[in-house]
Amino acid sequence: MANVVVVGAQWGDEGKGKIVDWLSERADVIARFQGGHNAGHTLVIDGTTYKLHALPSGVVRADKLSVIGNGVVLDPWHLVKEIETIRGQGVKITPENLMIAENTPLILPFHGELDRAREGQTTVARIGTTGRGIGPAYEDKVGRRAIRVADLADDATLEARIDRALVHHNALRSGLGMEPIDRTALLAELREIAPQILRYAAPVWRVLAEKRRAGKRILFEGAQGALLDIDFGTYPFVTSSNVLAGQAATGVGIGPGAIDFVLGIVKAYTTRVGEGPFPTELHDDDGQRLGERGHEFGTTTGRQRRCGWFDAVLVRQTCTTSGVSGIALTKLDVLDGFEELKICVGYELDGQRLDYLPTAADQQARVTPIYETMQGWSESTAGARSWAELPAEAIKYVRRIEELIDCPVALLSTSPAREDTILVTDPFAD
Repeated sequence: MANVVVVGAQWGDEGKGKIVDWLSERADVIARFQGGHNAGHTLVIDGTTYKLHALPSGVVRADKLSVIGNGVVLDPWHLVKEIETIRGQGVKITPENLMIAENTPLILPFHGELDRAREGQTTVARIGTTGRGIGPAYEDKVGRRAIRVADLADDATLEARIDRALVHHNALRSGLGMEPIDRTALLAELREIAPQILRYAAPVWRVLAEKRRAGKRILFEGAQGALLDIDFGTYPFVTSSNVLAGQAATGVGIGPGAIDFVLGIVKAYTTRVGEGPFPTELHDDDGQRLGERGHEFGTTTGRQRRCGWFDAVLVRQTCTTSGVSGIALTKLDVLDGFEELKICVGYELDGQRLDYLPTAADQQARVTPIYETMQGWSESTAGARSWAELPAEAIKYVRRIEELIDCPVALLSTSPAREDTILVTDPFAD
């Protein structure tokens, strides 16, 4: 049976939540493989809106298994609150339909404190993080001082892990003028939350291997977007994990041969939250109109997103680095009513034309977009569920995007509602 990886192919906020939920009808397992609760996925199902951050999007379907993989960093207190919130909306969440990898690193209170303290410094450029401790938690993971889910089950191990982490963090806090961490209070908090987290703990790699052998379909859910990847994003204005499709394998403990289809989620225009380069950003009425029509405010932060025209150069690049098999094009309806639309087809830098975004930060900041102008459409595309319901100019726009990014459209989304989706190619088809 086919297994599918879903990744954002821009700077995040592409509408992954709806697409993952739509695909989860065809899947047996939905697995989050990276990121933390800085992600924000909004699902609209039968008129009810669910806002998810740490939980996989498939959790709203009680008959599916949802998995939080080891590539995620997990805030246990946030997770418990999120579970309570979603349960309050009538969703059943139990250890039978939610599992957390035993080797998942935890986000602790001092991670968020460090994150916010750094962002508050004025001596260096801001990265624009959410301040939720994601980066510091990943730092501890690679620094081999993380506290993982399994550590909560043994008090002696937990104390040893905390002592190792505090040696590092108290030195950092001293340099930032912060008080040292209260070891006793931290231990008490972890001991209190431990039973609520451990009930979901499982050897996820083994469970997924068994599901594969049984012929079950697995949907791998990423967070953020490829342009925020720690290696291939607009560094240093990036997230702290690998966001590309290849991370799906190591982020849950399954071989790369398990991936059959990579679906890249792409918005019909471009948005970005936070700092960093954005070649097609608009500071005019068109940019404001995109933001207002697209309701461009972050699910997690509430921050207004920066808006701009579709950048085919960047999407072609991310489709290559993630090995995208087909894209899901979202928010086409936001472009309804524009007389003209522009697509970035290249960059100019120091008099030369480029067909990719350079790696050097100073060059990324200086590229200027080369646009191709297309005729817009006045008819509505909102709620369309077949090509026949789309205006001719909208179809031309979609087809031109396919040509420019060298990747076909597999799905087309025309509203936040699950049913308003045009299926071109079923990613789960064998």
